[in-house]
Amino acid sequence: MTFLKRRRPVKGTEEHPRQQEDEQPKDKSRSGPTAIKHATLVVGGFLGLFLGLITSVYVTTLHENDLWFSSIQEVEREISFRTECGLYYSYYKQMLQAPTIIQGLKELMYDNHTESRRTINLLKRMNIYQEVFLSILYRILSLQNYLEPVYFYVYTVFGLQALYVISLYMTSWLLSGTWISGALAALWYILNRIDTTRVEFTIPLRENWSLPFFALQIMAITYYLRPQLKPFQQRLSLTLIVVSTFLFCITWQFNQFILLIQAVALFSLDCLNMVPASKVRSLYLVQVVSLLLVWILQFNNTMLLGSLVLSFILAALVVQHFQKNLKCGTFAIRVAKLMLHLIVVLSLTILTNNIIKRILGLESDEHIFKFLKAKFGFGATRDFDAKLYLCEEAFGLLPHDTFQRLLHTLILPLYLLVLVVTLIVAAIVAIGNLGNCSTPFQNLPVKEEKVIVMRPDVAYNLMHNVLFGLLALSTMRMKYLWTSHVCMFSSAAICSHHFWSLNLKAIRLYSPQWVRAVRFAVPILICIYLYHEFWPKIMAELSDLREFYDPDTVELMNWINMNTSRDAVFAGSMQLLAGIKLCTGRTITNHPHYEDKKLRDRTKQIYQIYSKRPPDEVYRILRLYGTNYIVVEDSICYERRHSRGCRLRDLLDIANGHVMDGSGENDPDLKTSPYPRFCDEIKSTAPPYSTYFSRVFKNKTFHVYRLKKKKEMH
Repeated sequence: MTFLKRRRPVKGTEEHPRQQEDEQPKDKSRSGPTAIKHATLVVGGFLGLFLGLITSVYVTTLHENDLWFSSIQEVEREISFRTECGLYYSYYKQMLQAPTIIQGLKELMYDNHTESRRTINLLKRMNIYQEVFLSILYRILSLQNYLEPVYFYVYTVFGLQALYVISLYMTSWLLSGTWISGALAALWYILNRIDTTRVEFTIPLRENWSLPFFALQIMAITYYLRPQLKPFQQRLSLTLIVVSTFLFCITWQFNQFILLIQAVALFSLDCLNMVPASKVRSLYLVQVVSLLLVWILQFNNTMLLGSLVLSFILAALVVQHFQKNLKCGTFAIRVAKLMLHLIVVLSLTILTNNIIKRILGLESDEHIFKFLKAKFGFGATRDFDAKLYLCEEAFGLLPHDTFQRLLHTLILPLYLLVLVVTLIVAAIVAIGNLGNCSTPFQNLPVKEEKVIVMRPDVAYNLMHNVLFGLLALSTMRMKYLWTSHVCMFSSAAICSHHFWSLNLKAIRLYSPQWVRAVRFAVPILICIYLYHEFWPKIMAELSDLREFYDPDTVELMNWINMNTSRDAVFAGSMQLLAGIKLCTGRTITNHPHYEDKKLRDRTKQIYQIYSKRPPDEVYRILRLYGTNYIVVEDSICYERRHSRGCRLRDLLDIANGHVMDGSGENDPDLKTSPYPRFCDEIKSTAPPYSTYFSRVFKNKTFHVYRLKKKKEMH
């Protein structure tokens, strides 16, 4: 990290002036320093690889110890892939069970088992190319006699954690100039595992595939933004950015929202003249190309064309083209131009996005904007889909216990120190740039003076961290995008020569000897503390052996496999149905991949089994989707996990205009339903419920009812 430099009279132009303030004259004999440099690269490289592999082995061991994965039944292994994880894994399993690869692809492209009475292209709807690729690779490598399919899948995901940690390690090394910071970043990532990843218990989740590639992209961008790169180095880093961005986009449906934040970060730095405009345009182009490639591979998925990030990039480039003199003028004029620029870009972004969505008839992501509107106080909502997100803890504010855990590993206080210092420096640099018409990326003859500058790669990582930090604070589920970057950014700063130079100068204790001492003493002391505090806990954690135990769900899946036909259609909660599809291969009515308007409407209809509706209406709704069986869960019907107003039955009551159960306030326009709650009354097996439904299975958790055919009702 670089903040201070002494600008000297030199001629010629560069992307950025040299960063070493205390640069020593070059020695004619470079054999000694070169050998040391090569040795450092080798040691640092091997250490990064080692830490990445250790992380992969660590999470693999935790997963095995928690579930005894190697010894449980196949159905139990599949049940352990909860909710949408089970849905994604089912397509990997489906591809492997297909007679040929071509047949498997056809079944995915013309699927009528994921949503009953509806044929959908799964490759278009969902980001499951990773499952397709793994299943094909498993066949090609002929691993059937050596490794079970589930282990090939699990080990691949855990292997990506090695890539994740190595990317963080290298990014920290690039920013600080020493591999010690990379080692500390990896160590912090592992010790803050609860807040940096959830891979060991949500293996097939899309983020566990995509975030390693996102970390790789950040590393490549950090290198690309370094000053004084040779043309070959720029092309190489840009190629890596393209590949990693594409892989990130193809593996996660929320790619467009993450890239939007990244584009906003680049746009902000470009406006403040802290990153070369040419490189910003190149990164914009990379994002656009990656999204368009995914759009093609996902069979013209309109959700990508209607994404805000594409509209934003288009608006930013168009406005920038017509405002060529944006970066000239006095400070006041520059600020006024900048404000006008922001207003025009935002207005054009919204206008362009609305036009595109109207032309395409796009409604796939409207629930996200309804959720955001209600979350940030732009009006209350009764929308079922929006409240479904609002009531989940994962989409709430970042809880306080997160900060307590980060404090315990010492990363929080050090991060706050780093953040404050770098923000102050960034503010000084930004104000200086706004007051200077010339570009800071050219070394022009000037008088010798001390000025504060910030390297473009440091500036980008700072802006990236701030924006994703705001996202994490507002939405807990997004903290995994931020906390890992906190580990990297904090370690890079406290191992940086320039960070400590600035701080020691501020308290009048600066000397090259003090800087070297503090730069290495602080990370070493942190590592000693972390070893003393967490090594016994890690050993205890690794020796804590547990076993998967969910007998009720296992019993349900076994019953379905043995007592229902292969073409039977099941209705129930999204989470359970994903497991039913995976474990039994039966057709389901709805599922947790919620990015489709028709599916959301269908889910709300299916969930009427937990509302206060008459049995004939519920029966008619279920028959509309070809349902043969419904699975009623006591944990939903009598839910206590959420407070009143956020229970699923409450959301349905409000959406239906009915008064909620229990004591408490209700909106004045809500009315008392004349019917009892369906999921409770159906258990009585008395008319009129017995006219339409018959119970065929029951245990402590689940109740399965078969829908009677019309001839059985007489």
